[in-house]
Amino acid sequence: MTDIKRHRAERSSYLTGYLLALVLTAIPFSLVLFGGLSRPWTDALIAFFAVAQIVVHLRYFLHIDLTHTPRENLLALALTALIAGIMAGGSLWIMASLSRQMAMGG
Repeated sequence: MTDIKRHRAERSSYLTGYLLALVLTAIPFSLVLFGGLSRPWTDALIAFFAVAQIVVHLRYFLHIDLTHTPRENLLALALTALIAGIMAGGSLWIMASLSRQMAMGG
């Protein structure tokens, strides 16, 4: 593949990823803005689109494809998932603790 074709393919990949990221961001914003669904459904759909957004970023911007991923990329993904899980779990734990303490009045 020549350099021009490779550049066009790479630019096309970035453009596709950008458009998908825009759509996957706009949908949750519109769900919250227009409020047509119940709170649990809205939360579930936001979580689903967040995971889809992560997959789009991994595939189109970081060029990590899990079908032919070297071991180093797989370990980096596992470490990233572990750190993100610790951060999200810790944040939820702190918020629940603060909510419980505020409900008790102290």
